[in-house]
Amino acid sequence: MATQLTDLSCRTTFSIKKITEYMLPDSKESFYLLLDGSVPLLVIRPAYEVFLADLTTLSGVHNKKGYCHYSEMTRFPKRIHKSANEIHYGLGFRFDDLAAVELFIQKLISIIRE
Repeated sequence: MATQLTDLSCRTTFSIKKITEYMLPDSKESFYLLLDGSVPLLVIRPAYEVFLADLTTLSGVHNKKGYCHYSEMTRFPKRIHKSANEIHYGLGFRFDDLAAVELFIQKLISIIRE
């Protein structure tokens, strides 16, 4: 999936532990590739929850139920989750194949440009 994101002109800004931060092409909009477990997740800002229906109707795109929480997603907002301290969170998505990843990135770019 990392190769696919690079092929789509998404640029990497940092990688630490199980997470890599990317920026969409020609944009300062960040998202994360989370490799926690057997299924990689792309995590976007929770503000895009209003576009959840548009994103999950794409072929091969599936939303992870609930939010993804990870302390290294530093460009995302924080909230309380399972402890007294706030942690960064976002919306997680998994994909059936690389074609679905491409559809998702293209849709996200079109949302940002609107």
